[in-house]
Amino acid sequence: MRVLFDTNVLIDFLLDRAPFAETVADLLSRADRGQIQGLACADSFTTIFYLVQKAIGRDAARRHISSLLSVLDVAPVNRATLEHAAESRLRDFEDAVVVESGRQACVDCIVTRNEKDFVGSRVTVHSPRALLALLTE
Repeated sequence: MRVLFDTNVLIDFLLDRAPFAETVADLLSRADRGQIQGLACADSFTTIFYLVQKAIGRDAARRHISSLLSVLDVAPVNRATLEHAAESRLRDFEDAVVVESGRQACVDCIVTRNEKDFVGSRVTVHSPRALLALLTE
């Protein structure tokens, strides 16, 4: 299964935000072991770096980005991604970019803490708990 990790769940994991981090850690561990193929949208990495740097410093942010890149593939963002996102029915452009990036990378689903933001998505969306339950069935 190809799973695109939304920015918010990766930040939850990196900043150890309870009660979300543990479930995301389990999913990332599955990606690391090859049980799922994990991806993140290319522009998520810049947002993650910016927010993590502000919270815990530049050096830690660099280490976290490297760690994520060792586990996750990158779903590209290109002109077509942005054009389709701009035409999307989703209210938030950033979320639309994640959906289009995932769609172009042929992901099976997006895992996010904000499922309501993805109503009308062209890609299936799960919360971390829902995806974990699906994977353990």
